[in-house]
Parts: sequence; structure tokens; C-alpha cells
Amino acid sequence: MIKNFNELFAELKEKGICKKMVAAWGVDSHTIEAASLASDMGFVKVTLVGDTDLIAKVCEECKIDIAKFEIVDIKDELKAVAEAVRMVHDGEGDVLMKGLCSTDKFLRAILNKEVGLLPPKGLLSHVGVIENPNYHKLIFITDMAVIPQPDFRQKVKLAGFVTGVARSFGIAMPKIAFVAASEQMLDSMPACIEGAMLAKMCDRGQIKAIGDGPLALDVAIDEESVQIKKLKSPVAGDADCLLFPNIESANVFWKTNSKLAVGVRQAGFLVGTKVPCILASRADSVDVKLNSIASAVMSVK
Repeated sequence: MIKNFNELFAELKEKGICKKMVAAWGVDSHTIEAASLASDMGFVKVTLVGDTDLIAKVCEECKIDIAKFEIVDIKDELKAVAEAVRMVHDGEGDVLMKGLCSTDKFLRAILNKEVGLLPPKGLLSHVGVIENPNYHKLIFITDMAVIPQPDFRQKVKLAGFVTGVARSFGIAMPKIAFVAASEQMLDSMPACIEGAMLAKMCDRGQIKAIGDGPLALDVAIDEESVQIKKLKSPVAGDADCLLFPNIESANVFWKTNSKLAVGVRQAGFLVGTKVPCILASRADSVDVKLNSIASAVMSVK
């Protein structure tokens, strides 16, 4: 079981895992630096799709050997994104990464019905991975970036996505908490009712995980809170995965970790697609992008 990102890097090296990654409009310093580090660590072979002149300038400024990359020279951002997605669609890449392009252009290409990466009737979602020094292992969360208000059927799929990523990190039977504002069964809160239903689906094997809900965030991840509240649960205080009731709660949790918790490291990528697609913000650090590449590579099926 991988408990932090350094262990993830070590696992990739030990197993000799190396995948092909295509970066869409990969012309910015953070994308190129992260791709360079991942290439040096040996777990990706990188293709940068974008303007060769811009790529060469970044490599010169960052003292990166441009020869380590395969480059597909396309001067137009929109055409570069489309070509990157086509390459992955046609099996020329195992992982897709967003570079400096805007999110709407990136998603539009992924959702293209002819050469996109979302299966028919599929569901696009996002999984985040958080290493917080105040918690004893990685936390896998969903969905803080794509689905504003998932309905119950979508939550079942989200549970499958996030626990699937956790399994790729060596957690045979992930513990998933269905988060609500309270661990009490309150019929006035839809998240409580759906959390209980999802937990029962785990009990009956319909979701392949150890699940409990509703669970307030404190009892999901803090053993002291569990003891104080005298809560009996196979998940409380030791959750691997957190499924939030909506995008606002998940997004706030994600950004609170990134902005207010010292020493936090993060990763995130799209799931439900043909291959993992790294949807890093253009402002994300090199570390976040490197962690995201490694996490996506580990989750490749």
C-alpha cells in the first residue's frame, strides 16, 4: 500500500513501469519541467504537442535537454489540443496531459464524439489525491472539478472511480466515507440519506469497497473524534476515499488543504475516460503536476 508520493515514485521505479504521455499544448515551463522530471525518473516517455519555438525557449531557460522529448510541431493551440487527443484515441499515448491550453478547449477535445476519449454514455469525473502530513496515509477524493451536483446513480459511479484509483495504489479493499454534514441519519439532508444507501451497497458488494455513511468529515478522518462520539464504524478515522455530496464541498476541501495546510502535496486527473487525463490548472506547481503524472501512470489499466 502506497502511503505518500515518494513511495509512489519508488513503486513505479521498482516495477519498471513506463507509459507514453502526450501533453496537449505543452509549451509552458511547469508542464515541461514536470514532464522532464517524470522522464528522468523513467516512468514516462513524453510527447509534447505544440509550438516547437516556444518549447525550445522554455527548455533553454530551464536548462532542459529538449532531445528527451518527442515533439509534434503545431503552432495553433486548438489544433495542437485536437491532435494530442487524437494521438491518445488512436493508441499513441497511455496518458493525456493538459498543458497551457484552456480547460474548455481541453475538455471539448476529450468529449469529441468521433475522436474523443469518453466512451458512449460514459461519465466524466475527477479524482484528487492528497498527501497531508497530519494524516497517516493518502486521501483519495471526488468530485471537486467536473460534476456540480451528482445524482445518486452518478455517485455510485464516482464511488467506483475513486476506489478504483485507490486500488491501483495497492489498497486491496479501500475504505470509502460518504461525506455529509453529520454522521446522524437526518432525513432533512439528502446527503445523509444517499450516504446510507451507498454504504448499504458496499455491504452487499454492489460497490467493491468497505463503505460507511453518512459520515461527517471529522469522524471520517480523525480517530479522536470517533472516540469522543463513540462511533462504531469500519471506516471512521481511517478512510482512504472521501466521496463528497457536491462540487462545492469537495472543491473547498481540496483548496483548504492546498492553501492552509503546511506540507501538503496533491495530484489530480480525470477518470471515466479511455485513459487518465491530467487536468492540472495552468497555475499548479511543478510538484503538483509531477505527482499527477505519477498518479495517472499508476492508474493506467
